[in-house]
Amino acid sequence: MENKSHAMAAGTFVLVVTLLLLSLGFWLTRDKGRYQSWELSTRDSVTGLQPQAPVRYKGVAVGKVTQIGFDNEAKGNVLIRISVEEKTPLTATTFATLAYQGVTGLAYVLLDDAGQAQEPLPSGEDGLPRLPLVTSQLGKLTEQAPELLSQIQDATQRIAQTLSDDNQKRLSQMLANIGQASANVAEITATLNGTVKTHVEPALAAVPALTRDASQALKAVQTSAAEVGRMSGEIAQTAHRLNEKDGPLDRIAQGTEALSHVTDTLGSTTLPRVNRFTEDSARAARQLGRTVTGINDNPQSLLFGHGQVEPGPGEPGFRAPAALNRP
Repeated sequence: MENKSHAMAAGTFVLVVTLLLLSLGFWLTRDKGRYQSWELSTRDSVTGLQPQAPVRYKGVAVGKVTQIGFDNEAKGNVLIRISVEEKTPLTATTFATLAYQGVTGLAYVLLDDAGQAQEPLPSGEDGLPRLPLVTSQLGKLTEQAPELLSQIQDATQRIAQTLSDDNQKRLSQMLANIGQASANVAEITATLNGTVKTHVEPALAAVPALTRDASQALKAVQTSAAEVGRMSGEIAQTAHRLNEKDGPLDRIAQGTEALSHVTDTLGSTTLPRVNRFTEDSARAARQLGRTVTGINDNPQSLLFGHGQVEPGPGEPGFRAPAALNRP
């Protein structure tokens, strides 16, 4: 009897502890938030997504996946039902994608905002609103895998053609030419080094002497420039003296003005008189010339005037005068 009472007490204790643990678990897992159900429909694979998977909005946990099944309205589509807190700012631009947690391969639903209005999807048969499910980057990579494999195969074929026997021979010849060119470059470098040592270095050694000569020449130029500056000052002083009032230039200007006045007077008074005298002299000389010419032609004109002269003996037309009648 005593053993039975101990067993009953132990069973009662275990039952009470179990009830307390269940109550504690229920209290710890209770959720006082209000949720709204949404549906997602996609033709993509949802590998790694399981019920109770978290739902995040811009990385913040806002709900969980409640059910995964098939969409009766679109054959071949997977229907995902999620429960999201009502305070989550879902708008007409919100869309969903499947994201993956690190290397575990477990997927979760990521909600984001596209920034532009999306075409609203019709509600399902349960009347729940639907969000568009956009293909994730991994899904896009999976879709593009055949094309990528084709491109890789094409690239492999091109590499194989590039590494053909003929191209390998050409490559070997090219490497040999490069080696020969390197040897030529080394030879040229050695020649340049010898040239530098035999010609450039002596020229560089003469640079300090040239620099000293240039410094002396520069000093001479500076001295000449100072002399030129002093001469310029003297020339400027002389020019100032020449340009002073009653100075040499002023006096030359006055003399030039007087000479111009004399020239004007000579041109306006003396020259016309000289011209008239010259004309009269020329006229008199011409008349004298005609007179001398007439005298030479007819000397008798000095005695008998300028009348017609009777021809003399021996001249054509001469007639002897008649004898004078004597008484």
